[in-house]
Amino acid sequence: MRIGYGVPVSGAWATPGNMARIAVRAEELGYSDVWTFQRLLTPVGHPMGSTYRSVQDPTVTLAYLAGVTSRIGLGVAVLNLPLYSPALLAKQLATLQSVSGGRLTAGLGLGWLKEEFAASGLPFERRGARAEEYLDVLRKLWTDEVIEHEGEFYRVPASYQDPKPVPGPPPILLGGMADVALRRAGRLADGWVSSSQEDLSGIKERIYVVKEAARAAGRDPESLRIVCRGVTTPGPAGRPDRKPLTGSYEEIRQDVAELAASGVTEVFHDLNFVTEFGAPDVDPADALRRAEEALEALAP
Repeated sequence: MRIGYGVPVSGAWATPGNMARIAVRAEELGYSDVWTFQRLLTPVGHPMGSTYRSVQDPTVTLAYLAGVTSRIGLGVAVLNLPLYSPALLAKQLATLQSVSGGRLTAGLGLGWLKEEFAASGLPFERRGARAEEYLDVLRKLWTDEVIEHEGEFYRVPASYQDPKPVPGPPPILLGGMADVALRRAGRLADGWVSSSQEDLSGIKERIYVVKEAARAAGRDPESLRIVCRGVTTPGPAGRPDRKPLTGSYEEIRQDVAELAASGVTEVFHDLNFVTEFGAPDVDPADALRRAEEALEALAP
């Protein structure tokens, strides 16, 4: 089981200094990866919550952290594909893979917030079909000497896109909660990453769908990475209504062991979605202090 940690990207605690401090200490403690996420904008009056109100760009954050670390993996979960042209995203991720020395994991998703599509001048419909073509174009841009593509959604005239990512293309994880998204991850990706809204008590069933789709596609289901975004909330032990990855550090560690038994290969503890860490009006110093305590207590 690989154990990662979400760096500060949401709210007032997401300062460059706090990002670097968490990432450097996570590397020292033996965490496998640090992770970011994307939120392009938050519509006025939307019920999604204050932790989405102020979010740093995930790829810029990872590029910054690549320069202050040397070994720890760098993950994003997830970038919403339709908000980028395939050529632009391929260039950005190839460069990030190269400058980090091959440490990138690219978690990708379809997007779900209609206002982000409107602000990007994109249709919301047929996101799944668009994503499947997008993945094909993305991989061609990373591997083909000359790429030429004419599809339903994307067109690339005969072109070079160099340099290619070094030491090679980053692994791709796909997000999503619906069965069609889970099956897509099993067919097309290097693994699946759960969302911040995932009901972890039922994650075993979602993993089954992913792996069965891989098997049906002639792929080895056991080669897939199954990554759990662990919305982690440290607190008192023994609460009768306790949800997974909440409570005492001992209880959270036991939850991680149970997730491993369910087929999860990686968990990253993410405090960004907890209001007392990721809201825009928290005390950054206090949030950092508590996050560092959790970082030490939950270290691999």
